[in-house]
Amino acid sequence: MKTEQVDVLVIGAGPSGTVAASIIKKAGYNVKIVEKLKFPRFVIGESLLPRCMEALTDAGFIEAVKAKGFQQKFGAKFVKDGKVCDYLFANQFTPGWNSTWQVPRAEFDSTLATECERMGIPVSYETTVTGIQFNGTDSVTTVEDINGNKSQIEAKFIVDGSGYGRVIPKLFNMERPSNLPPRKTLFSHFVDTKRSMDEEPNRITIIVHKPGIWIWVIPFSSGVTSLGFVGEPSFFEQYQGNDDEVLEQLIASQPYIAERFKNAEKKFNARKLESWSATTDKFYGDGFVLTGNVTEFLDPVFSSGVTLATVSSQVAAKLVIKKLKGEAIDWQTEYTDVMMQGVDTFRSYVMAWYDGTLDTIFFADEPDLEIKNMICSVLAGYVWDTTNPYVKDHRTALTKLAKMIKLRDKMKESAAQ
Repeated sequence: MKTEQVDVLVIGAGPSGTVAASIIKKAGYNVKIVEKLKFPRFVIGESLLPRCMEALTDAGFIEAVKAKGFQQKFGAKFVKDGKVCDYLFANQFTPGWNSTWQVPRAEFDSTLATECERMGIPVSYETTVTGIQFNGTDSVTTVEDINGNKSQIEAKFIVDGSGYGRVIPKLFNMERPSNLPPRKTLFSHFVDTKRSMDEEPNRITIIVHKPGIWIWVIPFSSGVTSLGFVGEPSFFEQYQGNDDEVLEQLIASQPYIAERFKNAEKKFNARKLESWSATTDKFYGDGFVLTGNVTEFLDPVFSSGVTLATVSSQVAAKLVIKKLKGEAIDWQTEYTDVMMQGVDTFRSYVMAWYDGTLDTIFFADEPDLEIKNMICSVLAGYVWDTTNPYVKDHRTALTKLAKMIKLRDKMKESAAQ
């Protein structure tokens, strides 16, 4: 059986894997990527956050992505019953990037992977990991290509950025259920001839459809828009027909969406994802680190997936480099605790979105602009800035704010009577 040797094996050629591979390669190490699928391939998670830009810059990807002409994103717009709440990243509390992109992931991910190859990192597509044996931090990984040819890769360390594939967690029985309830999405891409640049110039739009049910509208620079409905699986059961017929009924049930996408051409048949939330026992072990969705995927509502993927890989790659240099690493403190700060902050906002707390905050009359800018930083992905009270106290700050708004409104109502 053919055997090759590398310093670091990276599993997965998505944003998580490619960011890690590039940073490690730039430090002078021999890196190889294995990817189960053929690129380009479709994947969800099409709206980036500004915090991603720091990781993409660190990896040397910014110029290549900029050259693709993707739709710029300067904020997020939330809509409910005619009320609009706009968050502009330029107003965020945390210093940092104030723009990013909305991207068809097939093209975006291929761009990053191609850049890795340009840097001299070999990428083996349609190659599946079938087994891994660890000897301390050294490992031997058995892979199989699309033709059934098996080979082995000896590595000093493995970065598992395999996303939903969750290679190492599945091989070593590390998968655990998330504490978030199961949810489902039904979506497609549409030729969007009725997009108004005045209403939606450069941002994602989130529409509250019903309590706990929301719609994403993500326009791309190509004139195509990604449109999806998200909610509890039981919500979709009230509709009859196949996925395309159900999506058509959902579109017809929301006036703005119905008008905008009436008779719009679908680029592909409706697709669905459900019960996506998952986590794992631990984020690292002797000879490996998990990055991106392999660690924990929460929910698409705040576009946290690619941010957690790229930032976790940025952090992990630098620790792998230190490890290869023989430096001592406290993986719990320097990696897991850091990443859980971000994951837990996003989790609090996801839960507050679905229980209605953020409805109260987002659509309040006369919002406190200073607080709004602090929340904007979270929506921009700066969930590691603990100087921001709405990051540091994420478990309680939103609940307290919503209670204050409700009390204020009740007092105003009483005074008016």
